[in-house]
Amino acid sequence: MRRVNTAVAVASEAARAAGEIQRRRWETRLAVRHKGSVDLVTDVDLACEDAIREVLARRAPGTAVLGEEGGGATGTGDRWVVDPLDGTTNFAHGFPVFGVSIAWEEGGNTVAGVVYDPLRDELFAAARGKGATRNGEPVRVSATTGLAGALLATGFPYDRAEAPRNYRAFERLTQATQGVRRTGSAALDLAYTACGRLDGFWEPGLAPWDLAAGCLLVTEAGGRVTGYDGGPFTPRDRDVVATNGPLHPAVLAVLAETEPGQTRG
Repeated sequence: MRRVNTAVAVASEAARAAGEIQRRRWETRLAVRHKGSVDLVTDVDLACEDAIREVLARRAPGTAVLGEEGGGATGTGDRWVVDPLDGTTNFAHGFPVFGVSIAWEEGGNTVAGVVYDPLRDELFAAARGKGATRNGEPVRVSATTGLAGALLATGFPYDRAEAPRNYRAFERLTQATQGVRRTGSAALDLAYTACGRLDGFWEPGLAPWDLAAGCLLVTEAGGRVTGYDGGPFTPRDRDVVATNGPLHPAVLAVLAETEPGQTRG
């Protein structure tokens, strides 16, 4: 699985398999349980992860998988990193913003990834050193140079005790920009940053499956991804800042002011 083009093709097939389940089950009765006070998992999450694992087992037998629902491989070895339904809360409420995120890591570095939006049938894909695409067409980050003209996105941790970390930054950046969106899908926020629909995204307290594919999309589309301290981002970081590049110092400056002493997760 060291050929990144093959990894993109396999991830794309798996993402579309999960996306078909999401389209079929969209706005149907769901079996829902709580993983935390506000963190949901549905039978669709589980069905999507099973479908993804089936494709991966068939197309890439013997490779390790870390999935949000099924657990699996940890550490820095070669592995797939899978979020079978990013935006579960949206899906459960009938809010049409959700998707699939699948990445392939080699030696702790993400080298291929896809994010699939099944309702819009948009497949965002990236391979390290080969750029990013949407439905096969190249995409690039925006050219916005100042916060006053920027549209950003963010999210808040499911842990209610941790969520206030982001309140001050949300307030400051809402006042400084044209707006801040809170879509409920980090994977799509990162994909939209990669294709220029958003100028940037930040969020604390995320997991590898939230970030791996989307962060590669941003960097391969010409953007910049770091931790909150501006240092190099790795799949093990929990706090992320992803922008078109020119906006990065300004966003980091606001985060430094609103989270004094913040270190990388």
